Amino acid sequence: MNFFNYKIPNIGEDFATLFKEKNIEITRIVSSDKLEIKEYNQSRDEFVILLEGSAKLEIKGRVKELKKGDYLYIPAHTKHKVLQTSKGTLWLAIYFKDC
Repeated sequence: MNFFNYKIPNIGEDFATLFKEKNIEITRIVSSDKLEIKEYNQSRDEFVILLEGSAKLEIKGRVKELKKGDYLYIPAHTKHKVLQTSKGTLWLAIYFKDC
């Protein structure tokens, strides 16, 4: 599998699990520029890096803008929303718990 072999969805986001073992999961996320805004409150910690594109997130009521190369750590049970992404935004997300 090649990390850069993907199609940009017309609407929403495409999630592909690249690796999953015990307490860690690595996921590729590809975003369109048309999102359904929903609130996430995950039971696992998340480290995410933006490899392409741009995004605007709301975390604990504060808006953060990310551009290519920016990364973010989101602790478990931290409410957050993806408010906006540019077409073809590419994320690498690492979810972990009790490592």
